[in-house]
Amino acid sequence: MDLGDCYRVLGLRSGASFADIKASYRRLAQQYHPDINPADNKAKDKFIALTEAYKLLLTVVIPEDTVSTSSQSQVSAREEKQATATPQEKPPAASVKTQQATTPKPPSVTDIEQRLKWKTYEQLQRFLKEKRYPQAIALVEALADRLPDDAEVRQWQAIAYQVWGRVLIEQHQVLKARIYLKKALKTDPNNKALWNEVQRDFQRLDQIF
Repeated sequence: MDLGDCYRVLGLRSGASFADIKASYRRLAQQYHPDINPADNKAKDKFIALTEAYKLLLTVVIPEDTVSTSSQSQVSAREEKQATATPQEKPPAASVKTQQATTPKPPSVTDIEQRLKWKTYEQLQRFLKEKRYPQAIALVEALADRLPDDAEVRQWQAIAYQVWGRVLIEQHQVLKARIYLKKALKTDPNNKALWNEVQRDFQRLDQIF
């Protein structure tokens, strides 16, 4: 199941928010739960597909409030302390201005994207290590859609395609292997090392099949 299929299974458009994904899963899971439909195999299959799609999307979609929660709680705590202080405890105006000037700013969009990028990279490495190749590809494709101009992300995407292509060679899925090897070259066409490796993979395909 690729990322687009996950959204479709949950009845959502691609790029739906974390809140929408969670709400849709809860609604549909209740509708198709085996306990509610004990003799309905189609409902059971639907419930399994919903759960699989939901779990995969959780690995690539970040909750909207995750990044800002920490900084918001710090500001709220400071405001509460100032509001409950006695007149003697309240700082003079100059001190207030100094504190306002030094209040941590919320992370910028670039900071958020960088954290998302490296968190996704760690998850990608786990998927590849666990040989969960379709999930790895869905994950890196979602990241590439979000950061289309990032050269490192394109490189990770191309490598994921190549690794999956090699696995497909071992499984004797020739046509599918060729598709993913070509996608690797198209994704990162200026990577000479990757190009040489993929060419050797094509030669291996020709020799074996």
